[in-house]
Amino acid sequence: MPDLHLVRSDGSRTAFPQALDDGRPVALNFIYTSCTAICPVLSHSFAEFQRRLGPDRERVHMVSISIDPEQDTPRRLAEYAAHFEPGPQWEFYTGSAEASASLQRAFQAWFGGKMHHRPVTFLRAAPGQPWVRLEGFITPDELLVEYRRLVVPR
Repeated sequence: MPDLHLVRSDGSRTAFPQALDDGRPVALNFIYTSCTAICPVLSHSFAEFQRRLGPDRERVHMVSISIDPEQDTPRRLAEYAAHFEPGPQWEFYTGSAEASASLQRAFQAWFGGKMHHRPVTFLRAAPGQPWVRLEGFITPDELLVEYRRLVVPR
């Protein structure tokens, strides 16, 4: 994963991927705020996933990264996020166009720009562990099952 900086919706500049390495499992997706089809569905699934986790949600680091950083300022991301009532464990990021494209490429989620993006979600159990790629419109229940499969000891 490339070493770069992103900006959270609260305006703070953050080193990435170090921001993901706090020991918690990570659920990650790529969105943009003016999207009217895929992104609201992905964000709704994340919102419902966090609700279904209940008190365990604090143990998960949820990350949504803008694929339209020219339009998605921290303020605009914060306004978008408010519609989904994110807890403190769910962070929204923007940055430069180069940083956004670089991250999308690292996750093999670059499809030639925002108008060609696809629904994809990524999960990782812990730092150093492999990412699991979940293609398509994954439901909150499917996300919860996959999360538990990754992080709950057998």
